[in-house]
Amino acid sequence: MKLRWFIPIVVLLPLPLTGSGPIPPARIARVVINPTQVTPLHLRPEFDTVIRMPEEITSVILGSPDSFKAEHNEGEPNYVYVKPITKQSAVSNLMIATKSGQHVTLELISDGTAGSGSADPVDFLIEYRVNRGFLVAPGPSDLSIKPAVQPSKPGSSDAPINLSLGNTSALDEEYAQQMRINAPAWTPWEGKQIETSIGEVRQRSNQVAVSYSILNRSDQPVEIVPPQIQITGRKLNKKNKEGKGITSDQLQVREYRLSKTRLEPGERADGVAVYDRPNFKQSTEKLFLQLAQADQVDRPILIRLPFTPAVASNSH
Repeated sequence: MKLRWFIPIVVLLPLPLTGSGPIPPARIARVVINPTQVTPLHLRPEFDTVIRMPEEITSVILGSPDSFKAEHNEGEPNYVYVKPITKQSAVSNLMIATKSGQHVTLELISDGTAGSGSADPVDFLIEYRVNRGFLVAPGPSDLSIKPAVQPSKPGSSDAPINLSLGNTSALDEEYAQQMRINAPAWTPWEGKQIETSIGEVRQRSNQVAVSYSILNRSDQPVEIVPPQIQITGRKLNKKNKEGKGITSDQLQVREYRLSKTRLEPGERADGVAVYDRPNFKQSTEKLFLQLAQADQVDRPILIRLPFTPAVASNSH
C-alpha cells in the first residue's frame, strides 16, 4: 500500500496597509537650552514625538489640550511625549520646566491629515542639552530656532520682529535695573506662597517691557512658570452694555528674562517680559501680567497693567 503525502502550499498575498499614508521623513535633533528662544516642533497625527530633557522634569504646561496631548510620568522623569489628537491642522505652545529651574518653550505645529503627503520632516526626537553653543546635530537634523509669530489681537502685525525692545542692551538694562532695587514694595496674595512687586512699565515703538520681582515668603521651595500677558473683558449685549460673559485671550510674550524659576524659602527672582501692545481694545478690556506657581497654574496671579504705558526716553 502506497502512502501519499500531502504537502500544503502557502500562498503569500500582499496585505493592505492600515496606515493613513506614507511614512513621513523623520528628524532627530539636539538643541541647547535657551529660555529666550522658541523651538518649533513639527508633528503629525498618528505619530508620537519624544522630548528628552537633561534632568528631571517638574512641570509641563500645554496651551491647547483639545488639539494636542502631552504625557509625562515619574517612571521616566526626563521625557515628555507629544502628539496631535485632532486630524485638523493646529498650532499651540508647550512649556517644560526642570528641577534646577531650567525651562524651554516649544511651538507645536501640526498640518493635520491634509499634510500627510508632504515631504516636510516630522520631529521624532528632540534632545535638549545644557552645554553652551547652538545646535549640536548637523545637516538635516537641525532645527531652526526662532521666535514664534502669532498675532493675538486685530491690528497686530504678523511680520517677524526684532526682539529685546529693538536691541538686546535695552532689555538687559530694564532687567539689571529691576535687580538693583533693594527693597521692592511687596504685594501679598491670598492662598499664595509668593509675593510680587511691579517695577517699570515702558514702551518702545509698539513693544512694552514690564519689570517685576517675586519673593517666596513660605518655608517651602516654590517653582515659578514663565510670565504671560492676558487681556480680559466682558462681552457686550445687544444694547452695547456689559454682559455677564467674560472674554480672555493671551498676548504673546516676545521675550523675557527671569533670574530663576525655583525659589527656596526667602529667595527672590527678578524678571522682565516683553510683549506687543495691541493697537486698540474695547472699553471693557484690561491688560494683566499673569504670574503663577507651577503647582497652581490654574489659579494665576493677575496684575493690572496700563494700556498706554510711559514711553522710554531713548525711543525713536
